[in-house]
Amino acid sequence: MNMSGMTFEQAILHASIWIALAVLAVAFLLTVWRVVKGPTLPDRVVALDMLVGIVIGFIALIAIRTGFTLYIDIAIALGLVGFLATVAFARFILAGAAGQAGAILADGPGEKVSKLGGKARKVSTKKIVDSDSKSASKRSGKPVRPVKPEKSAPSVKSPKPGKGK
Repeated sequence: MNMSGMTFEQAILHASIWIALAVLAVAFLLTVWRVVKGPTLPDRVVALDMLVGIVIGFIALIAIRTGFTLYIDIAIALGLVGFLATVAFARFILAGAAGQAGAILADGPGEKVSKLGGKARKVSTKKIVDSDSKSASKRSGKPVRPVKPEKSAPSVKSPKPGKGK
């Protein structure tokens, strides 16, 4: 025992807890900054999931320091709830991305705005339906070769009733 009444192992544990608290505090601040700053919704969801992990770390350190094992049960429950929240957020993002990809009309008919990945880009939905290669070339900006009709199989004529043999 030293002067403060702690053994060497207790002193190491005490110092380790304070170092871990400092590291978790810095991680907490950086993660909160990521939640606020973004830039995209998936970044924020990942940061919120990271916040759950950091809070679990804080709870575990408090459990070690105080000696109450009830805190470990709380940390486990928080981990399960955090996991379910992350899965729910991910499903929300996927459902929103699938429904939003064509929801906002842009300059005119046939163009939609896709906001997947945080970047807006135009997605053309125009289809060339006429066989006039000049008008198709004007719309797309590229020369279009006309499509040759396929030769169909010769039709077989059946003999008319009453004629023939």
